[in-house]
Amino acid sequence: MESEPGISPSRTSSKLSWVNLSRTLLLAYQSVGVVYGDLSTSPLYVYTSTFKGKHMPVSEETVFGAFSLLFWTLTLIPLLKYVFFVLSADDNGEGGTFALYSLLCRHAKFSLLPNQQAADEELSTYKYGHAAPVTASSPLKRFLDKHKKLRIALLVFVLIGAGMVIGDGVLTPAISVLSSVSGLQVAETKLNEGELMLIASVILVGLFALQHCGTHKVAFLFAPVVLVWLFAIFGIGLYNTIYWNPKIVQAFSPHYIVKYFQETGKQGWISLGGILLCTTGTEAMFADIGHFTAFSIKLVFACVIYPCLVVQYMGQAAYLSKNTAHIDHCFYDSIPESVFWPVFVIATLAAIVGSQAVITATFSIVKQCHALGCFPRVKVVHTSKHIYGQIYIPEINWILMILTLAVTIGFRDTTMIGNAYGLACISVMLITTCLMALVLTFVWQRGAFAIPFLLFFGFIEAVYLSSAFIKVPQGGWVPIMLSLVIVLVMYVWHYGTRKKYNFDLHNKVSLKWILGLGPSLGIVRVPGIGLIYSELAVGVPAIFSHFVTNLPAFHKVLVFVCVKSVPVPYVSPEERFLIGRICPRPYRMYRCIVRYGYKDIPRDDGEFEDLLIKSIAEFIQMEAVEPQFSGSDSSSFDGRMAVISTRTVESNSSLVVSEHDDMDMNEITQSSRSLTLQSLRSVYEDENVQIRRRHVRFQLPQNPAMDQYVREELLDLIEAKEAGVAYIMGHSYVKARRSSSFLKKLGIDIGYSFLRKNCRGPSVALNIPHISLIEVGMIYYV
Repeated sequence: MESEPGISPSRTSSKLSWVNLSRTLLLAYQSVGVVYGDLSTSPLYVYTSTFKGKHMPVSEETVFGAFSLLFWTLTLIPLLKYVFFVLSADDNGEGGTFALYSLLCRHAKFSLLPNQQAADEELSTYKYGHAAPVTASSPLKRFLDKHKKLRIALLVFVLIGAGMVIGDGVLTPAISVLSSVSGLQVAETKLNEGELMLIASVILVGLFALQHCGTHKVAFLFAPVVLVWLFAIFGIGLYNTIYWNPKIVQAFSPHYIVKYFQETGKQGWISLGGILLCTTGTEAMFADIGHFTAFSIKLVFACVIYPCLVVQYMGQAAYLSKNTAHIDHCFYDSIPESVFWPVFVIATLAAIVGSQAVITATFSIVKQCHALGCFPRVKVVHTSKHIYGQIYIPEINWILMILTLAVTIGFRDTTMIGNAYGLACISVMLITTCLMALVLTFVWQRGAFAIPFLLFFGFIEAVYLSSAFIKVPQGGWVPIMLSLVIVLVMYVWHYGTRKKYNFDLHNKVSLKWILGLGPSLGIVRVPGIGLIYSELAVGVPAIFSHFVTNLPAFHKVLVFVCVKSVPVPYVSPEERFLIGRICPRPYRMYRCIVRYGYKDIPRDDGEFEDLLIKSIAEFIQMEAVEPQFSGSDSSSFDGRMAVISTRTVESNSSLVVSEHDDMDMNEITQSSRSLTLQSLRSVYEDENVQIRRRHVRFQLPQNPAMDQYVREELLDLIEAKEAGVAYIMGHSYVKARRSSSFLKKLGIDIGYSFLRKNCRGPSVALNIPHISLIEVGMIYYV
């Protein structure tokens, strides 16, 4: 048999291009259900919200003008602004308001995260995309650097956007579900308002009750549901256009917009609050870009979503132009009777899918706010072992459910809810426009292009926002109140956290004082490892002096651990750990900085201790070999850090690792001198079976060439690990100084203290085993 000829480069490239195309089409298919569920259900309520309750004539001319407004709004904002501009401003593949803010924090130095270091700028994800160096001669940059409070203003601006997005998580399920079930009033005239509210409430309770299952368990249904819905509304729109009024195609001309305002006047401007609802869900295109690709999202919108929505709005307008009295339920009235019930079922399912996507996005943005130090600690549950980033936050879920039910039952009207919904959506879009202009100026260095971008899209969105503000008494106050409460909570938490950090920073323990105590620290050093948690990335926290002065003994090996967030979406495992030394070698004191991005989700996999020991061992070896880590100057002992790759540690560890299932716990518990500690440890491990899966023991390999001091230090590290690991944290109480203003006392003593008492404790958030935790109280006067 002849050998197979080699594959030519052209065939290889065509195969790769086919693989890329199939991957893009698959992502595009999946994005239909996750990204576009909300946007695709807008036809349920747009025309009703535009005309209902307005003191203006509903005639063929005004309906044509309304459709022309809808067409050009869909063309300019979702298609032109987002598809052609905003989707290109991703942050390492991630999108949303926080992605733009993260780009500004890194490239324009707007960050307010307190414990940032120069080493963070070496992260592979730090310098990304089209970024160019920010010139110090920029007048705007000099102005912003001179007025530091503008950074706080920018943060508050971003938090308002986050608050509005969380408000969307309340309003989207309310308006989507209520609009979909309102079709029952068309089919069953005997169904009263109370029965309709009951059905909507049952669906909403069921929707929120199933959140703990996770999106992935029903995600495979999302895309088919939305696709069937889109094809259904496309077909109905095309049928209505041909059957009722084919002349509607003339309304593509913007001339009808001018005629619309000439005929309706001020009422036409007020009706813009209903028109803008056609863009609701547009921000999800940018926010969910991390789960797909920019090209797949653009492809679906341009080829599927946009034409289906345009044809549906055109068909509804054609029907309304001949049936102006049917404005209250114009979508369901326009459906041919023979397909009413199938479309009703699909509409209800599509509304649930759209609501699910927004609720999931709310969980993600709360997690991002917490990572940036702007939200209290909450319980984050991973709902998928295979799909990264799918989370569930129980506290937020139930709060959203209560607020959604309150809005649904309180308003009982899609027009009122639409007023609130439109204000929230257009506010987020305007904030995105402003942040995008800053990114164009500071990140892409295209200031000349930023001004027309801001003026053009900012003017359009400001007009819509002005119309939405008119509706504040008719429901528009809901997102404003929600956003104000959310922003207040986030800012109080951020303010209190920064004040606490600054107290630690200004009250660090002097390195000379520690050196004066000697390697024993003036107390007995007993076998074991003490992990001292602190928010300080540099220096020794003040609480350490409390331990030294109040405890008769301390662990032989001390590691100061700082878990911090950096303004990037993800930190790779190779760059997560920064290891350094505090004081000379005999002190056995180290520093470990664990870095996470704002979209990283720390997992409780029980491997942190082992990775930490391996990383410190790797650092000890590195320090002996590389001269930059071995200086004699004592002042340089705190601050010299090395990036230790966890994957490198796994493959090239300087320690021999042995793992075994330790079902026989006698050997471990007998090593504890206290019988009480033995019983507590046994009970704890019986209740937490997953912790007993594996026990890792380290051994030092036989290496005659190893330096004697390095060998001794590694042996001390192994012995300390075998003796046990204790987690040491400060149980802090933050209070305002007596000389503080009344507002500061109100914020710190009442607001911040209330949030700290009612959120999850730091030990729980960091997955610290309670049996190994030591807490020491400390009062912070800030």
